[in-house]
Amino acid sequence: MESNQMVSSNIRAEPLVSPFSVLRYWGPVCVYAGLIFFGSSVSNPPEALSSVLEKISDKILHLCEYGVLGALAYRACRHGAGVRAARHAVIVAVAGCALYGLSDELHQLFVPHRQGDPLDLVADSLGATFGAWVWHLIERRAVQLPL
Repeated sequence: MESNQMVSSNIRAEPLVSPFSVLRYWGPVCVYAGLIFFGSSVSNPPEALSSVLEKISDKILHLCEYGVLGALAYRACRHGAGVRAARHAVIVAVAGCALYGLSDELHQLFVPHRQGDPLDLVADSLGATFGAWVWHLIERRAVQLPL
């Protein structure tokens, strides 16, 4: 009987995450991921975007786009998830963004006049890594500075 009590007391070692913190931290990630999905669903991008893409590589756009997603995902993993995810927030955020990038490239295979590109996935992953690390360094520096 005593061993059953010990097992049940060790089941939940992490503090619960409140619904408000889930919405506060994961809401922006979901909204931004939805914007990426919407942009990937457009068969013919607007002229303004096409002219920008002619001047710069679309890989730069992917780096920037997933840099923001990586920063938002890091923030959500660090503050809106359990202790285990918070401890490994950069890795979890980058892995999640890379998987989302893979799903985005696969999604584009089914959109007329679009194609999935493995190099876009590389740019997505690098952008997510950069964004997560930058946000990590900003938070780390903010903690070190006196108020």
